[in-house]
Amino acid sequence: MTNTPHTPLDTTVPHSARVMNYWLGGKDHYPVDRALGEQVEQAFPEIVELMRADRRFIVRSVTHLAREEGIRQFLDIGTGLPTANNTHEVAQTIAPESKIVYVDNDPLVLAHARALLTSTEEGTTDYIDADLTDPETLLAQAREHLDFTRPIGLIIMGTLGHFPADERTYAVARAYVDALPSGSFLALCDSTDTSPQIVEAANAWNENAAQPIHLRTPEQISAFFDGLELLEPGVVSVPFWRPEEAQVGTVQEVAQYGGVARKP
Repeated sequence: MTNTPHTPLDTTVPHSARVMNYWLGGKDHYPVDRALGEQVEQAFPEIVELMRADRRFIVRSVTHLAREEGIRQFLDIGTGLPTANNTHEVAQTIAPESKIVYVDNDPLVLAHARALLTSTEEGTTDYIDADLTDPETLLAQAREHLDFTRPIGLIIMGTLGHFPADERTYAVARAYVDALPSGSFLALCDSTDTSPQIVEAANAWNENAAQPIHLRTPEQISAFFDGLELLEPGVVSVPFWRPEEAQVGTVQEVAQYGGVARKP
């Protein structure tokens, strides 16, 4: 873990990690973040449920990978601020020996890294300060903590939407998948342009936030899984990805699509 963040902490400009923390009921945000959060929520009241659905998808996908697929190593890129049911908490509850590496280059996340750096005695939890768009450097640091000859669960949740829906972003994502050994998994989700309200909310966001949001079509989300073996039910609105029995019958679509796939 490095000691110096890539960018200084600026509390005068809204930041996605802090705004999302506000929506999720956290305490790590500033007035400028709350103001933007309220503005987006007015345009798109479903945003809070979308964020909660995103977190529940993380829990279900990590649970599946740890319990059903036997994955014991996780690389969580773009982790954001710690909340309840983080990747290491879910994985190590099922398999205490699990190793988790969190990655972000947000100075606020770096400041809260100690909250992430908790672990069972049998496993490990590490945090590295690195840039997603520099796979070579990021992967070199990740290899210091994870065994890339054994299957890894790659987690990229709600992160790639900060980058344009162009070939360069797909190439970055492929660089991480290509580095994984056979039998590894990719769990990924991001926001989609599947409702007029979220398009309006994204426009409001992009007028005020430092990091823009680039909405994708469900087909563009699916393209991140090209060459991989998608688990059922494929790429869907995240509440529909293997909902818990208690949720069946009450599941509602949100403009956040994702899936989980195995690398052959």
